[in-house]
Amino acid sequence: MREINVLILSAGRRVELVQSFQKAAKRLNIMSNVVAGDCSETAPAIYFADKKVILPRINEGNYISEIINVCKRENVKLIVPTIDTDLLLLSEEKERIESESGAVVLISNTKTISICRDKINTQKFLEKNGFKVPKMYSEDELDSKSLQFPLFIKPKSGSSSINAFKVSSLKELNVYRSLIKEYIVQDFVDGEEFTVDVFLDFDGNLITVVPRLRIATRCGEISKGKIIKDNEIIEDIKKLVKVLKPIGQITVQLIKTKKGIEYIEINPRFGGGAPMSIQSGADSCENLYRLLMGEKLEYNENYRDNIIFLRFDNSICIDENMEIVQW
Repeated sequence: MREINVLILSAGRRVELVQSFQKAAKRLNIMSNVVAGDCSETAPAIYFADKKVILPRINEGNYISEIINVCKRENVKLIVPTIDTDLLLLSEEKERIESESGAVVLISNTKTISICRDKINTQKFLEKNGFKVPKMYSEDELDSKSLQFPLFIKPKSGSSSINAFKVSSLKELNVYRSLIKEYIVQDFVDGEEFTVDVFLDFDGNLITVVPRLRIATRCGEISKGKIIKDNEIIEDIKKLVKVLKPIGQITVQLIKTKKGIEYIEINPRFGGGAPMSIQSGADSCENLYRLLMGEKLEYNENYRDNIIFLRFDNSICIDENMEIVQW
């Protein structure tokens, strides 16, 4: 039986993602240890993995070396990043990691990551390539008395909707500008908000596109969502990935407005709600195992439509030996 071990970085609360890889391996009848790494011993997901490792923080000098060491020790074949702060460093060190560890890093090239990680770069890229985006305001425009509200302010390199606010007045705008170190300000856009899970193979060939209507969110992450095979969104995403040229899993946020599709941001990694798309049938975890076994995948829309996912919290108890207590 073939062995394909997977290392999930910054596993945090990604219990569903860990379990999705485990279930995919079982279905495919392959041996796979899902190794969950995090800098904290209290990251819930590491207790659901087959093996857990405590890694340095990303800003520590031995971060990349320790990832390589873990891959060698655990015979890891795939490295999966899950948070934005890892992405640029991993893309820059991709060649070194892969050559020294023998594992594939699920990361797009540095140019693509640089576009996605900085929201100003994302805005300019989308505008240049003819995709609709909310208007972004310059500093001079923000100091003008002719501003029309509501607006929206967010960090230019943020995630999880941290320090992202709807702005209803000039007074609010000035307060937020003083609190957020590096920000962008855009028009506030009304419409249906979608998160789109997109999967491409290691050569950038598109395999699945799954639009999810965001029914409710909490702390920037979807808590209730509905899978909708929206052909307008799917066709626009196909155009987007042709020019962006990502690989692996990416997450695109957009709003369907009366004027059409307007893009909000692109995250070149698994989103927190990706297990919804995986469970609907667009199984990126299974796809990754198949690719690593040398299979050629084709584009498909073989996932269930019009199904709703309701996410909720759960808890585990850890004893003094950092082991799960079974009640």
